[in-house]
Amino acid sequence: MPHLLTSALPYANGPLHLGHLAGAYLPADIYARYLRLMGKDVLWVCGSDEHGAAITLRAKKEGITPRDIIDKYHTLNKDSFAALGISFDYYHRTSTPLHHETSQEFFRTLDRKGGEFIIRNTEQFYDPEFKQFLADRYIKGTCPRCGFPDAYGDQCENCGSDLSPNELINPVSTLSGARPELRETKHWYFDLAKHEDFLRTWIQEGTVDGKQVHDPSRWKKHVIGQCMSWLNEGLQPRAITRDLDWGISVPHPEAEGKVLYVWFDAPIGYISSTRQWCLEHGRDWKDYWQNPETELVHFIGKDNIVFHCLIFPAMLRAHGDYVLPKNVPANQFLNFEGDKFSKSRGWGIELHEYVEEFKDFPNGEDALRWALIRNLPEQQDADFTWDGFTEYYDKDLADKLGNFLNRVTVLTHKFFGGKVPATAIWAESQVQVQLAESLGQMATHIEAFRFKDAATTFVELATFGNTYLQEAAPWSLAKTDPDDPRIATVMFDCLQIAAALALTAHPFVPLVSAKVRTVLKQEIVENGDWALARDQLAAGRALIETGHVIGKAGVLFPKIVDRKDDSLQQIIQRQRDKLTAALATRDAAATPESKEITADLPPTKPEITFDDFSKLDLRTATILTAEAIKKSNKLLHLTIDLGGGETRSVVSGIAKHFDPADLPGRAVVVVSNLAPRKMAGVPSEAMILMAEDGEGNLQFVSPPSDFGNGWTVR
Repeated sequence: MPHLLTSALPYANGPLHLGHLAGAYLPADIYARYLRLMGKDVLWVCGSDEHGAAITLRAKKEGITPRDIIDKYHTLNKDSFAALGISFDYYHRTSTPLHHETSQEFFRTLDRKGGEFIIRNTEQFYDPEFKQFLADRYIKGTCPRCGFPDAYGDQCENCGSDLSPNELINPVSTLSGARPELRETKHWYFDLAKHEDFLRTWIQEGTVDGKQVHDPSRWKKHVIGQCMSWLNEGLQPRAITRDLDWGISVPHPEAEGKVLYVWFDAPIGYISSTRQWCLEHGRDWKDYWQNPETELVHFIGKDNIVFHCLIFPAMLRAHGDYVLPKNVPANQFLNFEGDKFSKSRGWGIELHEYVEEFKDFPNGEDALRWALIRNLPEQQDADFTWDGFTEYYDKDLADKLGNFLNRVTVLTHKFFGGKVPATAIWAESQVQVQLAESLGQMATHIEAFRFKDAATTFVELATFGNTYLQEAAPWSLAKTDPDDPRIATVMFDCLQIAAALALTAHPFVPLVSAKVRTVLKQEIVENGDWALARDQLAAGRALIETGHVIGKAGVLFPKIVDRKDDSLQQIIQRQRDKLTAALATRDAAATPESKEITADLPPTKPEITFDDFSKLDLRTATILTAEAIKKSNKLLHLTIDLGGGETRSVVSGIAKHFDPADLPGRAVVVVSNLAPRKMAGVPSEAMILMAEDGEGNLQFVSPPSDFGNGWTVR
C-alpha cells in the first residue's frame, strides 16, 4: 500500500519561521520517518509555490524580476529544511516546465469534460498607477456587512464574512492607496458549488458513491468544523484565472494573457513533484495518485483547510482519475513569546536565522525540533518561548535521556568491559513487557497524528529507564557480591531500553538518534527497523544481543542552565536581547509621536457631512460575557451592558486577538443603531469599535472603566 504524503507548498516570497515548521513540515517529517521505520512504501513531496500576484508585486517594488525572488527563497527555504532534518523525498518547484505541463493538462481535462468551468465577463479592479489588475487581497474597503473600515477584497477579518472586491464600500488599492478602476475582463471559474453534495458526504461520512474511503472519526474536529461552516454557508464558483504576466499560461484559445490562479496550480504541485520523483527513480507516478489503495495525507496549517479539504478534493473528483486524501491533520497556529510572528518588527526567529545562530549549540537542530514537538499546536494555538525551549532541552534530553544513556554505558564498561552481558531472564520480564507496550503506544499515537502524545510516551520510557536503574542499583549489588547475577540482568535490561530509545528517537530527533546508535555501535536506522523491533519484542528476543560491544556516551546533552558553563545560556540570552529590542520598537511605535510619522497609514476616506456622522449612535458599554463561537476561529460572541437595564448580543471578529476570559468587565464603545444581523448563526445587535495598527493588532476604543454605560460618544 503506497503512502503519499504532502506538505503545503511554502510561498517562495520570503523566509519561513518557526510557526511554519510546526504547522506543516515537522509533523509530516515525524510521520514519514515513522512509516519508513515500519517498512512502508512512502513518498513525501513538497516544493516551492512560485506563482501569484504577491511575487510580481514585490518584484515591481524592488525593481527585480520574479525569477530573482523565487530563486533566492526557494534555495533559502530548501536549505533550511535540510539543516533541520526535514526529510522530504522530493522538493520541487512550481516554476518548472513539468509543473506547467501538469497544471495545463489538468485544466484541459476539466475543460473537455464540460460543466466544470463557468466563463464570465466581469469588471475587475485595476490599479492605474501600478498598471496591474488587483488580486482580491490587494484591495481594501469598508465591509458592507458590519461596516469594518479595513476589510479585504476576499474577506472581512472583523465579522468573518466572505466578500468580493465589488462589494466593498470605497475600495482602495493597497499598493498605491489610490481608488482602483473597474475594467472589463474575462475569467474562468471552477463550479465548486456543483460538488457541494459530494463534499458534504465525503467530509461528514467518509463515503464516496456509497463506498467508505476514510474514517471521519480520525479527522480533527476543527478541520471538519471549518469545512462544515463553509458548506453550510453555501459554496460559490471560484475564479481560476488571473490577468498577470507571471504564472502558468491558461491553455485556451480565448485566454491570451491570462494565467492560472495560484490556488488552482499550487496543489497540483503535489502531483508534478510526484511525477518528477518518479521520473528520476524509474517509478510510475500513477501508482501513487491513481491507485485506490494509496493512503494520501495532506499536512497543512489551519489557514489551508478550505483549499485541501474542499477545493482540491473537488478538483480531483471533477478530474475523475485521482485518489482523495484519507486525512488532513491540519495544525493550528504557533505564536512566539505570546504574540504573532512579525518580520517587520523583528518578532520571532526565521529558520535560516536559527540554523546560523545555533550552529555552535550541541544538538541544536534537534533541540529546536524537540521544543516544537513538545508544544505542537495540534488542537489549539500554541506559544513558543525560550523558557520552554530551555526546559524541554534540559529536563527531557539532558536530565532524562542523556543521563540514562551516560549511566548505562559507564556501568556497562565498569562491570562488563563494554559488552552486553548474558542474562537468564528476558522474555515476559518487566522490561520486555514495558518496551513492547511503549513502542506500541508511540506507534498508535503517531498513526493517529498525536505527535505530542507520542513524544510524551518517549519521555516516559526514558523516565522508566532511569527509575529502573536507580531502584535496581547494580553498584550497590556489586559492593556486596561483584558476581551477583542480578547485575547482569539489570545492565542487560537497561541496554535494551537504551536500544529502544535510540530507535524510537528517530522520528522526533533524528540526529540525536544517530548519535545514540553510534554510541551503541549499531547501524544507523533503516526502513523497517521499528517493525523489526516490534516483532523481536513480541517474540521475546533482545534488541541488542549478548556479547555486543558498545561505546561510551559521555555528556550527550550539556545543560543550558549549568552552574559551571553559561555558554549555552549566552546563546539563548542573545535571543532574549533581540526580543527586548523588538518590544522597545513596538512600544515606541505605539506612541502618538511615532504614529504621526508612520509612512504606511491607511488613506483617509471621502469627506462626509455632519448629518452623515450624526446618524451613528455611539454609546459606552461594558462587556458582560465572552465566548468562542463554534465553527469559527475568528468570531467571539459577547453580551454587553448598554445601560438602563438593556443587554445585547454582539458578534465580533476578534477571536485571534483576545482571550474570551480576559474580556468580561472591559469598557467599550459600540455602534448601537446598526441593523441587527446573524453571523455564524448568532444574532449581532451592535458593533464594537476597534483601532488597528499597521501590523493588524487590535485595541478597544474604551472610555474609563467607571464612566458608566449607555452614554453618548460624540
